[in-house]
Amino acid sequence: MVPTEEASARRREIEGKLKQEEETLSYIKESLEKSDQLTKNMVSILSSFESRLMRLENSIIPVHKQTENLQRLQENVEKTLSCLDHVISYYHVAKDTEKIIKEGPSGRLVEYLACLDKIQKAVEYFQDNNPDSPELNRVKSLFERGKESLESEFRSLLTRCTKPVPPILILDHLGGDDEIETQEEMPLNQLPENTLKDIISISRWLVEFGRNQDFMNVYYQIRSSQLDRSIKGLKEHFRKNSSSSGVPYSPAIQNKRKDTPTKKPIKRPVLIPGHEHDLRLKHLSDALSDKHGPAAGRDDVLDIEIDAYIHCVSAFVKLAQSEYQILTEIIPEHHQKKTFDSLIQESLDNLMIEGDNIVSAARKAIIRHDYSAVLTIFPILRHLKQMKPEFDQVLQGTAASTKNKLPGLITSMETTGAKALEDFADNIKNDPDKEYNMPKDGTVHELTSNAILFLQQLLDFQETAGAMLASQETSSSASSYSSEFSRRLLSTYICKVLGNLQLNLLSKVRVYEDPALKAIFLHNNYNYILKSLEKSELIQLVAVTRKAAENCYRELIEKQIQTYQDSWLKVTDYISERSLSVFQAGVKLKDKERQMIKERFKGFNDGLEELCKIQKAWAIPDTEQRDKIRRAQKTIVKETYGAFLNRYGNVPFTKNPEKYIKYQVDQVGEMIDKLFDTSA
Repeated sequence: MVPTEEASARRREIEGKLKQEEETLSYIKESLEKSDQLTKNMVSILSSFESRLMRLENSIIPVHKQTENLQRLQENVEKTLSCLDHVISYYHVAKDTEKIIKEGPSGRLVEYLACLDKIQKAVEYFQDNNPDSPELNRVKSLFERGKESLESEFRSLLTRCTKPVPPILILDHLGGDDEIETQEEMPLNQLPENTLKDIISISRWLVEFGRNQDFMNVYYQIRSSQLDRSIKGLKEHFRKNSSSSGVPYSPAIQNKRKDTPTKKPIKRPVLIPGHEHDLRLKHLSDALSDKHGPAAGRDDVLDIEIDAYIHCVSAFVKLAQSEYQILTEIIPEHHQKKTFDSLIQESLDNLMIEGDNIVSAARKAIIRHDYSAVLTIFPILRHLKQMKPEFDQVLQGTAASTKNKLPGLITSMETTGAKALEDFADNIKNDPDKEYNMPKDGTVHELTSNAILFLQQLLDFQETAGAMLASQETSSSASSYSSEFSRRLLSTYICKVLGNLQLNLLSKVRVYEDPALKAIFLHNNYNYILKSLEKSELIQLVAVTRKAAENCYRELIEKQIQTYQDSWLKVTDYISERSLSVFQAGVKLKDKERQMIKERFKGFNDGLEELCKIQKAWAIPDTEQRDKIRRAQKTIVKETYGAFLNRYGNVPFTKNPEKYIKYQVDQVGEMIDKLFDTSA
């Protein structure tokens, strides 16, 4: 029974659920139908909306296109009007700018250049669009006038602001003091800043629009003249203010300067009697006699000229460097080197001409054997060689002919200097033996003193002189051109001069007849040479190739002293023991023996008096050597005479002993002490 009820309940439950599901399905079906209906309605609405949009679009598109066409037409009209205004403006350019162009660019350069730009555009327009228009000729004429005014303004600005650099300012820049270098340098050769800006603006416009390079010629001509006047002003400054003792510098700078091209005054030895050693270049002496007056020695004047030339060379480098810096701002890059080359030509040529004149003067001096004048080449050549690296840097990019000018002058000076050195050595050897030219007192010959003086002058220019000699060498050693090789050549040269001098002295001494005077002459000259070598660096130079030179001269000196002492043998031989007879005390002398003693005393007295009289007039300039020779001779004579006097002074060989015994031993010594002294 129970199971049946449970089954009935389960059936009822299932039927209830089925009923609910049917209801749910019915609701879903109803909802789907409503959704379908809504969908159909929506599709209908959309279709209607689409249809309306299509109708609207068909109505608006023609209107839109029409509006676009109208806008395009409006833009075309505006562009046309703008073009017309632009074209019309070209016809007004001449009128609008003519007044400014006629007035010129002075004081209104920016506005002036703007007007020229307008005129340039007008010219281009008429040339492209209406070449037959009379307006083209008008704007062309105006443009050319404006360009000419710009060129004139360029010249005017450059001329007005280009002034020679004051000599004092140049000398300040040549000073090279360390303290000065740390300070801000004063401008050298510069243009005022505002003027420089205007010149640069004009230059750029002329290059870009003027299509004219004439302004570059104007630039280099004006600046070249300024450079030349600056250097000439410096030279004139030296002529007016220099003295042989120094170089005029700016009073604003009192500190010691380094690397400043100065030189020691050169002494002028007279080498050949009969030749005027002070002859100079006619272009110097004639021109300077009026400027410096008759009181100024020609040697001093020449020293001033040398100093001036050396400083002018240095000034040229400094000024040229400054010029190139300015030029690079004004001249287009591809024209800079050529313009700079033209700019420096006049000043460089003047320096080279003056250098050539110095070389020519030296050659003439060699011909007349005035070797002291040739010494002027040495400081100049040394300075030129020192300046050559800076020269090469400044002239970089210039024409080969410009670069080769300084090396050519250096080579010419080296060749001339080398010839002078060789001719000097030969001249020392061949100096003629003239009796009137020989010192009567046997003192140092003029040739010796001048030769030594010349060699001493070379000490200040050892490298220069050595390089001169090396430049003439063709050996493989010379190709290296080392300083050691040059030093050896200079040493060899000095030894050659000294050797030639010795040969000439040996030749000259033959003029003397007295062997003792010959010995004194050679002694004085050898001693002078040795002392001069020892007092200077010459002895070190000689020792490079001839280490025993000092000892050789000492031996020569001692040999001549011995020769001189031999001249007294004819006096001392009368009283020397080896020629005397021995007399026994208390034995009466024979007449022959008394006569022999008388002759001995008389021969000694006469010989002593004669030698003292003659040799008193001779000279030994070296006090030490003079005292040494006197002392040695006095010792020999006094000892010999003292022994003779002790032996025969008390021998009754005469009734008048004072007639033969004229001098005591000390008196003989006093007489010898007066040798070589005309004032005694």
